[in-house]
Amino acid sequence: MLTPDRLDALERFMLELNRAAAGVILPLFRGAHGLENKAARGFDPVTAADRGAEAEIRRRIAWRHPSHGVIGEELGEDRPEAEFVWVVDPVDGTRAFVAGLPVWTTLIALRHQGAPVLGSIGQPYLGETYVGGGPAGARLVTAGGERPLKVRTGVPLAEAIIATTDPEAGFNKTERAAWAQVRAASRLARLGCDAYAYAMVAAGTIDLVLEAHLKSWDVEAAVPVIAAAGGFVTDWRGQPIGRHGGQMAIAGDRPLLDEALVSLRDAAA
Repeated sequence: MLTPDRLDALERFMLELNRAAAGVILPLFRGAHGLENKAARGFDPVTAADRGAEAEIRRRIAWRHPSHGVIGEELGEDRPEAEFVWVVDPVDGTRAFVAGLPVWTTLIALRHQGAPVLGSIGQPYLGETYVGGGPAGARLVTAGGERPLKVRTGVPLAEAIIATTDPEAGFNKTERAAWAQVRAASRLARLGCDAYAYAMVAAGTIDLVLEAHLKSWDVEAAVPVIAAAGGFVTDWRGQPIGRHGGQMAIAGDRPLLDEALVSLRDAAA
């Protein structure tokens, strides 16, 4: 049974995993990060930080919770149908990482019986970890303490701040057209923030994030954090999104999400 006390203990362990990952990643940021291309075609970067951080996270999970499964971007799946499964992207935004931009994040989610129940979005260079799903609610954890997170509401699309990572590389032709419609209707759009934009929705500074072609490790950490902060994570049809990835919309406000979905549904996969 997943009691509040057990959730709290698992969330504290999640914060420990974030600190452990930071210990591997930060010495390589803006340094000799060991960049490689793991794609047969095009460019899909991976660094020693990605692989080393995931290996350290897995080592700690295996020691503390040997019955738990793990799904990671770099090192694959281990017991993905276990009762508890950790879903890990050690450096989300590797392109930003190799460019020296502090908008990459460490994404860690915990599934229970197939659904994400805890999530964290860590940016250790800025000293920030955004967590949600436990009994303490959504909050920003820093060395100086904690503060609650709450999405911004009551913002129509015409006044909204929206974001996506890269509309040229991240969307197909139909998706780019849908993004262009939403962008034209909004007040301000920001590009290139990767999953750090998810954290900004939880913090109430960005109103809407649109992405596509995501994997489970790109998505699941956001679900409990955004939900606990009062927001919504759906696909482009407005349906819940969790372990399947794909197209994603993150919004702080349901009416804003519904307004954006008018443009997105024709491009929905």
